Parts: sequence; C-alpha cells; structure tokens
Amino acid sequence: MSDQVIQQGGTVKHDHADEARQAARGGLVSMVGAGTSAVMGFVLTLVLARSFGTAGSGVVLQVIAVFSIALGIARTGMDTAGIWILPRLALSDVSKIRGAVMALLVPTAGVGIVMALLLVGVLPQLGLSGEGNEGEVLTALSDVTWFLPFAAIMMVALAATRGLGNVVPYTVVGAIALPMSRPVAVLLVVAVGGPAVWAALAWAMPLPLAMIAALWALWMRLRRHEQRGGVKGSWLPDRGVFARIWKFALPRWFSSGIEQSIVWFDVILVGAIAGAGAAGVYGAASRFVSAGLIISTAMRMVISPRFSALLSENKTRAVQELYSTTVTWIVLLGAPIYGLFMFFAPTALGWLGKGFQSGALALIILCVGAITSLLAGNVDSVLMMSGRSGWMAANKSVVLAINIAGNVVLVPVWGIVGAAATWAFSLLLDAAMASIETRIFIGIRFDAKRVFYALFVAAVCVVPASVLAIVLLGNTTVSCLVAGVMTVVLLVLWCSIDRKRLRMNDLALLSRRGKTTTANATAVV
Repeated sequence: MSDQVIQQGGTVKHDHADEARQAARGGLVSMVGAGTSAVMGFVLTLVLARSFGTAGSGVVLQVIAVFSIALGIARTGMDTAGIWILPRLALSDVSKIRGAVMALLVPTAGVGIVMALLLVGVLPQLGLSGEGNEGEVLTALSDVTWFLPFAAIMMVALAATRGLGNVVPYTVVGAIALPMSRPVAVLLVVAVGGPAVWAALAWAMPLPLAMIAALWALWMRLRRHEQRGGVKGSWLPDRGVFARIWKFALPRWFSSGIEQSIVWFDVILVGAIAGAGAAGVYGAASRFVSAGLIISTAMRMVISPRFSALLSENKTRAVQELYSTTVTWIVLLGAPIYGLFMFFAPTALGWLGKGFQSGALALIILCVGAITSLLAGNVDSVLMMSGRSGWMAANKSVVLAINIAGNVVLVPVWGIVGAAATWAFSLLLDAAMASIETRIFIGIRFDAKRVFYALFVAAVCVVPASVLAIVLLGNTTVSCLVAGVMTVVLLVLWCSIDRKRLRMNDLALLSRRGKTTTANATAVV
C-alpha cells in the first residue's frame, strides 16, 4: 500500500506516484538546464581547444580546477544546508525562513572573501604545471580568484531557492545563462587575439551579474512564502535554526571541498606531473563525462528537497520508491550517452583538434567509471538529506585520499590513462560506501533488479547500433550521428513497449500541465 495521510474535510494522499510525478515535472525544467549546461560546457572546451591548443586549454582548465575546489570550500556547506533546512521550515515555521537565509548567506560571503585573500597570497608559492606554464597559470589564478565570493554567494542563493521549492532560478541562472555566457566571453578574447590568461578571466567575468540575479530570485521566493503564510520574519536568525544549520553544514563544508577535489584535483596533478598539454587533453576528455550526467543532475535538483521533506516526516517507503524510480531513469537515459562516447572516443576527441585523440583510452575508462556511478543514482542526496553529512564527509575523505595516491603513483607510469583509472575507481568506491550506509542507517536499499534491467535496456539499444555503424561507415562523425539516432529510436520503442516496468508513465507526466488526479496517480503505481 502507498503511504497516505488522511485529513478531515478532504483527502491528501502522499503516494509513491505523487512523488514520482513531482520529480518528473520538476525534472523537465532541470533537464533543460542540465542539458544546456552540459552542451555549453562542451562548447567551452571546444572553443578553448580549438583556440589555444592542448597547452593553452590546459592552462585554463587548471585555473578552473583550482577555482572549483576553492569554491567548494567557500560555499561553507551552506548550499546543501539550505536544501536540507528550508523545506523543513516551510512545513513547520515560515517565520524563521528569512533568518535562516541570512544564516546561510553571511558566512558564505565572509569565507569567500577570506579564501580569495588566502589564495592570492598562497598561489605564488605553488607550481601548478611542469612545462613552463607556471607563470600563465598563476597570473590567471591571481585574477580569477577575486570572483570567488560572487560565485559562492550565487551558488548558496540558488540552492536556497531550490530548498524553497523552485528549481527555475537555479536552472535559468546557474545552468543556462551562466554557462552560455562563458563561451561567448572566451570567443571575444579569441576575436581580439588575447592569450589563455585572458580567456580564464573571461570565464569568471559573468559571475557578479549571476550573483545579483540569484539574490533577486531568492528574495522573491522568500516573500512569496511569507505572504502565503501571512507572516514577516526577522533577518536575525533563530538560535535553534542557526545551531541546526551549522551542525549540518560543518561536516558538509569539509566534504564539499573534498568533492570538488575529487572532480578536479586530477587535472591539477596531471598538469603538475605531466605538463599543461597532458592536462589539456585529460581535462577535455573528462568534460565529455558531464554530458551523461544530465539526467542525474536534473533529478538531483528536484528530489533533494523532496528527500529532506519526506525523511523529516519518516516516510521511508516513499523515499525508497522515489529513489528507485529516479535511478531507473538515470541509468536508462544516461548510460547510452557514455556508451556512444566509448565506441566513438577517437572521433569525439578529434572534434577538439590536433593532439586530443591521444586521450581516447582515458575517455573510455572515464565513461566506464561514470556508468558505475549512475547505477547508484542520487544515493548521496538520500544520505545527505537524512542529516548524515558527517558520514558524507568521511566517505569523501577516503575517496580523495585514494584519488590522490592513485594519481601520484599511476600518472608518472601511465599518464592520463592512470588518472582516468584512478578517477573511475574513486567513483565506484564512493557510490558503494554511500549505498551501504544508506541501507544501514535509513533502510533505503539498492534495487538491483530494476537498475540492472535499465542498464540492460541501455546496452541493447546502444551496442548493436554502434557496432553496425562502425562496421559500415568506420569510426567517423557521420557514423557517430547514425549510431546516436539508431540508439534513440530503439530506446524510445523499448520504453513505449515496456513503459510500466520502466516507470515511463511517471516520466511521461513531464509533458503534462496541471494536476493529475489522485486516481490516475495511484494507477501508475
């Protein structure tokens, strides 16, 4: 039976299909944003590679890597804390939301400024490239670092709007406008003949405007909640809320920096050990991986606040069904993207220009690792929204230590292939630990039958199409496009035929407007 809550004078039903429907509807907006962000990320990589070559793009990617790690620290864990605490306050006490928002933003601004000052002082002492590009990397970093507070405030503000039930600002500002502005800014640098250092600065330039837009969206969302509740909160945080935020955020602060280090530190190490050229090739290959994360990212934007709200009401069964259903979608729609990149790795990297095809094997390994990560879905979000940010921090610490050790040992021997193998193993280990802990602490299990069936469907759709296209047309851009079209057609047909098992009825609600009746929602389950 589905979880239900019955109230006098009417019925409010919280069943599994209701949660899947909310995830699907919000997922459409997030999917557009995640897709745009992934495409623009690839466009940026393409512009950098075509304009500055392996070494020049390596300089910019190393700058982005250091900035991203610093941003993970500057956010102070307040972005995730906002997603966790604000849905709970919206259910319990709207008058405390305004103070909670201040408790999220003020520390972020302060830490962002301090981080910028520290980096400007520390960076000259570091050598981040082994090919004589240290000067370019450090110059660019010294300029870009000053944008760190703007980025941190923007990220926390956008996360707070998600916590208050609206993914549109995050999508429009953070996933569409900002990623689209960056390739344009870099192209302007290329048009005037500017160096890679200018390109790195152009990448950061849109951040102040994005921050202003995010704060405005948050203010409008805050006012709407207060108007609906008929209250006006205080800007001074409630002591109890303040304590809850910091109790949650402190371990998350630690793990956030580690998470970004896991994603980006290998680019820095490759640059330091093998040179800026290798960092450019590896960084470009690793950016392809983001394409397959579109579905996962879109789902996370929507379901993290829902996980928090449901767990606060002890609705474990609803969380289990929502998690299992979204994992099915993530694997079904994300794995084929990685499959195509694996078969057409030389062709895909060839789009970037001369010298990048040497990263084909690394890209294949990265895709294998990414698929293993998809199998766990957004298990990290379940663990985090249950309030166990400390366990999350412990997991990330272990993974980062192994990641660094693996890169130090393998990169000198295998080059970027060693970095890719280390990263892939890190993803597998991270997903495994989070899955085990989620089962033990919350009772949410890994639904192997549904997940591996989704992976089987994805494989059947992508493998024959790719092999046939390569045999008939060779490993070319044309054959890649043909294989992609065939994969999509096969996937759509399979999902249409087997829509019930794959929960396509829930996903189909993406295209519907208005509310589905409770009877129909129940029928889906």
